[in-house]
Amino acid sequence: MNEIIKKNGITFGIITGVLSVLITTSIYIVDLSLMTKWWLGLSILALYIIIGCVLLVKTKKDLGGYMSFKEGFTTYFISALIGIAISVIYNILLFNVIDPEAAIRLKELTLESTVQMLEKFGTPTSAIKETVDKMKDYNQFSTIEQLKGSIWSIVGSAIFGAILAAIFKKDKPVF
Repeated sequence: MNEIIKKNGITFGIITGVLSVLITTSIYIVDLSLMTKWWLGLSILALYIIIGCVLLVKTKKDLGGYMSFKEGFTTYFISALIGIAISVIYNILLFNVIDPEAAIRLKELTLESTVQMLEKFGTPTSAIKETVDKMKDYNQFSTIEQLKGSIWSIVGSAIFGAILAAIFKKDKPVF
């Protein structure tokens, strides 16, 4: 594997993972209910896309101005795997070891937020009750569920990585 691809992927993966830990910790300290806000989730997603763009621009520059789709995707994917691993390990520790009460409180906040949203959209009471019953039985912060969630994060990152790699690729001219 090209050393530039490996170095950039690892460096940006660590940056992304540490940033995720800092964001989660900040929200945890400031107001746990922020974790239920859709606009915050979209803002964080936009930040990660920007970081991915910076990663691929830097990698293309470091490779002499040319980067194949494979090189771009590989760099992004390495970064995503490392960032997701750091984030998931931290979340498992935070919500299962350091402060399991925060997971319980966040579950309650998520339930409240979901009920409010469903009521706002005029969802029938029976459907709301069914949704609440399902949510009560689900522990999104358990180690197993966090690991399952990381698989979906990896899949989503692969899709974003493929899109960004296609956008930023620039093949060497053939003469």
